[in-house]
Amino acid sequence: MNIMTSPPSQLRGDLQRNVVRHVSKTFDWAAFPGNVGFPDLDRAQMRYVGAGGSPKVGEPGTLKPEHFTVSLIHKPVGKFAACHSHEVEESFLIISGVLTVGWEQQGEVVEIKLGPKDMILNARDIGHGFRNDGIEPVLMSISVDAGKPLPPVYLYHPKNGDDVELSRRFGAEPGKAIPFDPQGAHPLQSIMAKMVIRHTEQPTLWDAAGFNRKIYVGPGGVQSSTCRKEMLGVPAGVGVKPYVRDVEDAFMVLEGTLTVGWQEGDERVEMELGPRDLVLNPAGRPHWFRNNSAGPVTVWSVIGTDQPETVVFERA
Repeated sequence: MNIMTSPPSQLRGDLQRNVVRHVSKTFDWAAFPGNVGFPDLDRAQMRYVGAGGSPKVGEPGTLKPEHFTVSLIHKPVGKFAACHSHEVEESFLIISGVLTVGWEQQGEVVEIKLGPKDMILNARDIGHGFRNDGIEPVLMSISVDAGKPLPPVYLYHPKNGDDVELSRRFGAEPGKAIPFDPQGAHPLQSIMAKMVIRHTEQPTLWDAAGFNRKIYVGPGGVQSSTCRKEMLGVPAGVGVKPYVRDVEDAFMVLEGTLTVGWQEGDERVEMELGPRDLVLNPAGRPHWFRNNSAGPVTVWSVIGTDQPETVVFERA
């Protein structure tokens, strides 16, 4: 008996090509060649959108960037990333573990500890590094707010002959590491205070369509001239009607499962995303999301503009 099946549509194929499955990717321990040969700097990268500061651009299975990149970084216990700077802004969103981030200025360093769902937007041209002083590996999502960022400029790195322990302290001279204090007098304290989001301190906003959001970057969160970033909470059974942006947006599922869909004319296609899966929705594409599961979903969203939200979501 022959079973007739319809061939996959062009739209479904396009959606499939814009979905990155976590289980289809592999962490790359050689993503940053400057760290090779320095075991204290060990870290692994998983690229979803663009190379995210790694020179490994154009990797098969990694989506082409426009206004931002998205990748995961795994940082083992006791390892650090040398102090460096970028010409663009770069966010660290902690998924699990506790990460110490340091900002450096003339041999003085301000250090802050970030836990799950906390974020820091590292300011452009300010030296910063990170270190895992905890008891479990750190997993975080890094987004560089440019499609093709320039290579980082290293300020303190063992490859340059800098002492390993000085590099581990991000360039802080003995006694010059300062714990973060939002009311502190050091110039870096006041800048950093404007760039950190504590998940538990950020207001939860409820949309009329039935889902909630915490604004991390954009009006109501950290101010930026590049991209907006939000954490969405979608209760079971809640979904929105198709909407369109004039820039791309990306959803990475952190917890639960999320159904995402695209529309073209009368045709509609859907796929389900699990934890650490990502979809990149192109500019101009009608798309939507819905929680078909029995529990809530947490989603990290990156939007390729700094402009205030113009979409009026409607509950499906």
